Amino acid sequence: MTKLSGVLGLALILSGCITEQRTQPPAPVEPVQPAQPVPPPVPEQPAPGEMVPQPPKMQTINWDATVTPLVTQMLKADGITAGNILLVDSVKNSTNGRLQTAKATAALQSALENNTQFTLIAPEQLAQAKQTLGLSAEDSLGSRSKAIGLARYLSAQYVLYSNAQGDVKSPKIQMQLMLVQTGEIIWSGNGAAQY
Repeated sequence: MTKLSGVLGLALILSGCITEQRTQPPAPVEPVQPAQPVPPPVPEQPAPGEMVPQPPKMQTINWDATVTPLVTQMLKADGITAGNILLVDSVKNSTNGRLQTAKATAALQSALENNTQFTLIAPEQLAQAKQTLGLSAEDSLGSRSKAIGLARYLSAQYVLYSNAQGDVKSPKIQMQLMLVQTGEIIWSGNGAAQY
């Protein structure tokens, strides 16, 4: 038993060492002083007599002046039968940037509004036909065959296909008047964008 009590006593002593924890006082915390607010930078004023550079101006294309001469040429073309229905396709952008093709298409519609050669398909009728055929209302048909297919659906005899191409800073517009029945190009013209 003495052996057993010695082992037990030793176990108690050792267990006391393990469970005894020494606590250390916490490290002192020193308050941090808030940083001084940084005043906003003062814009530099130009010296008297010094010119301030002007920001670059955005040039906007005058679509009316761009498309009207081409429409005038087209209306004088040979081979056009007066009184037929014309589908004006949305102007397609094939430039190297972004163009306001909706404004270009509106200018094209406006230039053809009072002509005596064609009856235009109304934009609402065109949007309805695109929806019926599962096309987006903003869909520039993108290809001549799509435009001709839509024109056939609307019983139009002619399609005016327009494409802006080249550098976006000085685009050129190309227009083609096509006969729906055969896909033949009756008239073609192009011109530079006017500012």
